Amino acid sequence: MNTFTEGPGSDSNPASGGGETHDGTVFRQPEVADGIRMWEITRDTGVLDENSTYAYTLWAKEFAGTSVVAEVEGKVVGFVTGFIRPSEPDTIFVWQVGVDADQRGKKLAARMLHDILDRLDSQVVRLRTTISPDNEASQKLFASVARDRGKELVREDYLQAADLGEGHEPEDLYSIV
Repeated sequence: MNTFTEGPGSDSNPASGGGETHDGTVFRQPEVADGIRMWEITRDTGVLDENSTYAYTLWAKEFAGTSVVAEVEGKVVGFVTGFIRPSEPDTIFVWQVGVDADQRGKKLAARMLHDILDRLDSQVVRLRTTISPDNEASQKLFASVARDRGKELVREDYLQAADLGEGHEPEDLYSIV
């Protein structure tokens, strides 16, 4: 999993609860038309693992209920992709978090994660994701979401670098429980 966060921000309400927020950001499920924009955000971060436009479009079509996009003035500026883990049907697994450079500092990543968790509250009891050991920003993001929700963040070894191919760091499994 890859996450890219936007750093410290000033939004006082970390959980969006869906719909339009006080700052005009709209949180909603992605649509097929959002797939290319999700790919563009991924590409533009320079740090997320870039998949094909097809992958993001397919994600928006098939996993919309467990994903979210953030929209400002009609433009998608961030996304979270997630799915219900087949081996744990009460668990959402977050795959990627992407935020436009000009939207960083607004806690958008955390707000999107809260939106998904609020939406799936009756279905899921935990969130899982993977983060590479050097990605302190993502570790802080998920720790803040856990703290905001009164939950614990647990880390365990998951995928070794050798499992992921040349040039990829290991991925640790993080769980909000």
